[in-house]
Amino acid sequence: MEWQAVQQAREVFLSGRTRALEFRLQQLQALQRMITERETDICIALKQDINRSQYDTPLLELIGIENEIKLALEKLTEWAAPRPVEKNLLTMSDEVYIQKQPLGLVLIIGTWNYPWAVTLQPLVGAIAAGNGAVIKPSELSEHSSLLLRALLPRYLDKDLYPVVLGGVSKTQELLKQRFDHIFYTGSSSVGKLVMEAAAHQLTPVTLELGGKSPCYIDKNCDIRVACRRVTWGKFVNCGQTCIAPDYILCEPCIQGRVVECIRQTILEFYGADPKSSPDYGRIINQHHFNRVMDLMEGYAPVVGGQSDASQCYIAPTVLKDVPPHSRLMQEEIFGPLLPIMTVSDMDDAIHFINEREKPLALYIFCSDKKATKRMIEETTSGGVTVNDVMMHYTLSSLPFGGVGQSGMGNYHGKHTFDRLSHQRACLVRSLGMESVNLVRYPPQDRHRARRVRMVLKSSLIDLSKRTFIWAVSVSIIAFGLFITLLVILLIASGLNCTCWYWRGFYN
Repeated sequence: MEWQAVQQAREVFLSGRTRALEFRLQQLQALQRMITERETDICIALKQDINRSQYDTPLLELIGIENEIKLALEKLTEWAAPRPVEKNLLTMSDEVYIQKQPLGLVLIIGTWNYPWAVTLQPLVGAIAAGNGAVIKPSELSEHSSLLLRALLPRYLDKDLYPVVLGGVSKTQELLKQRFDHIFYTGSSSVGKLVMEAAAHQLTPVTLELGGKSPCYIDKNCDIRVACRRVTWGKFVNCGQTCIAPDYILCEPCIQGRVVECIRQTILEFYGADPKSSPDYGRIINQHHFNRVMDLMEGYAPVVGGQSDASQCYIAPTVLKDVPPHSRLMQEEIFGPLLPIMTVSDMDDAIHFINEREKPLALYIFCSDKKATKRMIEETTSGGVTVNDVMMHYTLSSLPFGGVGQSGMGNYHGKHTFDRLSHQRACLVRSLGMESVNLVRYPPQDRHRARRVRMVLKSSLIDLSKRTFIWAVSVSIIAFGLFITLLVILLIASGLNCTCWYWRGFYN
């Protein structure tokens, strides 16, 4: 089944169906129509999977997908157009440009926490770039996966964009097939297996992984506002967000106030009993429920801590004075537990962050712009947001992705298009002007070698259309200024002559 789906998608791609921009635009419009027409069905599926609020799903997933599609529809012609590049003296008369070409067939392996966004956003880029794609949603978000398989063939080319369901064994079978790019979102441990399988076929990969994203709260910032934003980012989707703040770093003098502000914010957001709040989600399954509960073992929560295994419910929980070498601080939590670590100052926080693996995101709450700039410069992360959390993810203009153990490659907007395109170097020249090439042909001598070295070492020259228009415009303006100055000088000269004439007449 997997082999047949892959083979058929490849055959359709090789037929050239995706080359025309009109076909890509039609597919993107159909995908946009699917999101609009089936929003209610998608919200119901996610309610069944992780008890997500019907109001959160559009905000957390669907609007982002729609924005990606809208941007691709508006910019596709521009993105796909050949891009002229700079030339040197040897290629001055040649046509030199970069042509974006489809890679071929892309495997998109989604995950369960945001099963629509992390699956369809890469698909938008794959379609825009002219690729075929095999979509493998996570088996853990069962209702969303079944709905995706039912809907996608109704709206998109079913042969070019097949959906394959199944567990680990299905994914392993897919990874044995040959693809031109693999786009994986999930854990670092599985990401290593994906990369290992891809290496056998020399297949390039994009790995959107996770990690422990730190959140530093400076003692001089507005702590109440900072805690509101951190509380939202940490506990939305029941903490199951790859870029959620994983832990807080702050000085001991403000730790008590941070705890209290988070406690008040949880009460404001979810009420006295978050379990009954329609805005608070659930852990995806029993396995992950047990995993998160094990991480909390041995600690006394200062906020929350309640749980109900029958509903996979864990209350928003805050823990303080957690040892840096504890299991809680070694693994990505991916649940509604928020540890607080104390540091002596910003220097200590920077040192603490840099001692660990590079995170997917870094959050800094600080009113001092100089200190903020320093922390950004002296740390490394996939992305950074200052005085808020997760908002960098919402911008299609920013590349989203990890670094080191938190992932490789990035996407969103044009970045996805570029990631899933081959940048083909093109140089087109005529068979004329052969005399120009004589300096490179044998037999060589010192004179020829000196001439060809001079030509090859010449600076690159931008002869693109935009530069040409700019150069012409500047030349016209300069010429106009020259004429104006000349006229002024002539007038001044004429007046001067007239004055001398009348002076002589009266004398």
